[in-house]
Amino acid sequence: MGLSKRVSLWSVEEVLEWLQERYPAHINRLHKAVIKHAISGRALLRLKDRHLQLLGLETEEQQQEIVQDLLLLRVQEEISDLTDICSECFSS
Repeated sequence: MGLSKRVSLWSVEEVLEWLQERYPAHINRLHKAVIKHAISGRALLRLKDRHLQLLGLETEEQQQEIVQDLLLLRVQEEISDLTDICSECFSS
């Protein structure tokens, strides 16, 4: 799944698609939790390791793996925000 669409705009289905691609070993556990809690891209960006534990990822290793990827997604989202701001500043 490419990141052509901003993560904050992802639907629950797109979050599931990303998780399936990145974490096929955990998808059964995560699928139910993502659906139950309606975790969209905006919510995904806000998840912390304690939330991942509540979603069923019990080991710290599992949580840290996803936390690292979430940090990357947050950085990409920030870059998109900055790009939007800069383009608005220079389009005047």
